[in-house]
Amino acid sequence: MDVNQPLPLLGGLSPQVFMKRHWQKKPLLVRQAITNFRPLLDRGELFELASCEDVQARMVIREQGETPGWRFKHGPFERRALPALKRPGWTILLQGVDLHCEAVHDLMNKFRFVPDARLDDLMISYATDGGGVGPHFDSYDVFLLQAQGRRRWRIGRQKDLSLQPDVPLKILSQFVPEQEFVLEPGDMLYLPPRYAHDGVAVGECMTYSIGFRQPSRGELARELLQRLAEDAEDAVGVSVYRDPQQAAVDQPGEIPVQMIEFARDALQAALKDPDAMGRALGEYLTEPKANVWFETVESGATQGGVAGPVRLDRRTRMMFDARHIFINGESFRASGRDATLMRRLSGQRCLNRQDVARTSAEARSLLQAWGEAGWLHGLWVA
Repeated sequence: MDVNQPLPLLGGLSPQVFMKRHWQKKPLLVRQAITNFRPLLDRGELFELASCEDVQARMVIREQGETPGWRFKHGPFERRALPALKRPGWTILLQGVDLHCEAVHDLMNKFRFVPDARLDDLMISYATDGGGVGPHFDSYDVFLLQAQGRRRWRIGRQKDLSLQPDVPLKILSQFVPEQEFVLEPGDMLYLPPRYAHDGVAVGECMTYSIGFRQPSRGELARELLQRLAEDAEDAVGVSVYRDPQQAAVDQPGEIPVQMIEFARDALQAALKDPDAMGRALGEYLTEPKANVWFETVESGATQGGVAGPVRLDRRTRMMFDARHIFINGESFRASGRDATLMRRLSGQRCLNRQDVARTSAEARSLLQAWGEAGWLHGLWVA
């Protein structure tokens, strides 16, 4: 992708300009970001997905009447469990639809001017007239693409982030909107993190939400320390604590200062490897989600080796740093031509026959193993 090329998707801004002016700074409304856009899944296909065990589905019902309120349910949902289409005020939310539909995955790839390490998933929200999830804020960036029907959005920079008590949703207590837009199919609204918004369906509608990962420092610290711990003994050695100069003590419950220093040195040694942190981060960022599974291929079908072309499965996460290639939670050292070609596979999510032929025997062996694991698909030597 040429990040300096203006895109209709961004209202004529280039990705470079958009990131500088709007990303994590201020909203952007784009009329006809995708012209003549139509839903990539119809209502029936969406409801069928909602019944699957490996799809994260949620339902929000906005109760009407004298005592309005909210009801919230987790899926999966059989079709007969869904409210009647004529009933107003209900919403069904399907998370990670890009993992289940190639066309949705391709749509999400249009937003890869943001690093893959930040790109999370595409959620589809289906709602009947008046449906929504109430005024709220997200901790992450989001693009809201209208796919079908219309939705009225009210947005505002919210200082008071207190939530309504005794409500099964995180709904703002005092929402103060500053702007209002009605989005038609193909229109899109970008919102930075913690920007309050409330979307209400005007008739039957579908909205596609492209969301981004925003890990907290605590989350990263926990995940990285757990991964570093697995290799800690190799990194720091097996030397044991010794204290030949330890004096007799009259306070046996006190931890010796020398032991605290020994522990500190051990931790610093585990973190000393300059590659360890990057390797742990890459493995964490490419770890498949818990509901992701791959269809393995019998080794007999690939025993002749890979011929190319190859393409990554839509569920595969692949990234790289200066020294490693990361794929689905695993890391591999790479350099030279192999590193260049593997980075190309990460960026383009495919390699042509000529590129595959240029890889080393070791790299082709990896491609074959990934093919057998279902992580990529391609042509194999008979």
